[in-house]
Amino acid sequence: MKRRHLPAALATGWVAALIPAFAAATPTAAVDWPTKPIRIVVPYSPGGSSDIIARAISQPLSEALKQPVVVDNKPGASGNTGTDAVAKATDGHTILLCDVGALAIATSVFKQLPFDASRDLRGVTMLAYSPHLLVVHPSVPANNLAELVALSKKQPLNFAVTAVGSAPHVAGVAVEKATGAQWAYIPYKGGAQAVSDTIAGQTQLTMNGMLATLPHVQSGKLKVLGVSKATRMPLLASVPTIAEQGVKGFESGTWQGVLMPTSTPPAVLNRLNAELIRIIRSPAVRERLVSQGAEVVTMSPADMASFFERERRTWAAVVKQGGVQID
Repeated sequence: MKRRHLPAALATGWVAALIPAFAAATPTAAVDWPTKPIRIVVPYSPGGSSDIIARAISQPLSEALKQPVVVDNKPGASGNTGTDAVAKATDGHTILLCDVGALAIATSVFKQLPFDASRDLRGVTMLAYSPHLLVVHPSVPANNLAELVALSKKQPLNFAVTAVGSAPHVAGVAVEKATGAQWAYIPYKGGAQAVSDTIAGQTQLTMNGMLATLPHVQSGKLKVLGVSKATRMPLLASVPTIAEQGVKGFESGTWQGVLMPTSTPPAVLNRLNAELIRIIRSPAVRERLVSQGAEVVTMSPADMASFFERERRTWAAVVKQGGVQID
């Protein structure tokens, strides 16, 4: 597997600069859509953060739009297989729910993609943000980042990568380079598989979104060593942030959002935006996500487009300036 080389100075603090307060889009007049079942494509394996959110909103969305809503997991090529399927969809009823930050990174990491995310996809709304948790198998004899770094220099450690070029992958490399740690990256088709193999002890550590990882920490199946947020999380108040443990200014996380093909009429985007924001902000859904460490974050289609382009430019600069490589 190719390795990504990323100077820590370029990788730290990038999330903090990208969290403005976004307003919801104003609901528009009724539009004659949808006219048939809707498919939500999640480009990762079941059980990850995007999948959890897709399944949380699918039934309420079906009730709101009066059409069946089906979640379709299409993992492969670090999320690019499912994304490509949506980018090329022409039925007007296919939706992409993914880590938008990872999608923006992919445009710079991969030299050739079968789609152009900026040209072929339009943002509908962001739904949630959750920081990454740095976790290890309980048998790993390390209780903080310093001990993990020291251990990595004495014995082989395998880092389960949720997908090559994903936000957790980049975060893992940033921590490795900033601390002098040494671990090997093992690629998976999504966060659920990476976490599952770490629980099984086939890999020793991983970084993954808090939304999908916290339950395994709470059950004792994984041991958490750090949180990738500027401040400690109330649900893990005793766990220090990675920044507190010597990687100054470090933050990272996953941004789950919804996109549709560029051919989608603005009226459809606006209606879907309004329904999704209402659902994700509803007490039942919001409380479910917050209880697992995610924050509800919503945007208008225009704000979503600006966010994606800002992320894309940021990572393009990192690739250029930092010599990021997958070799």
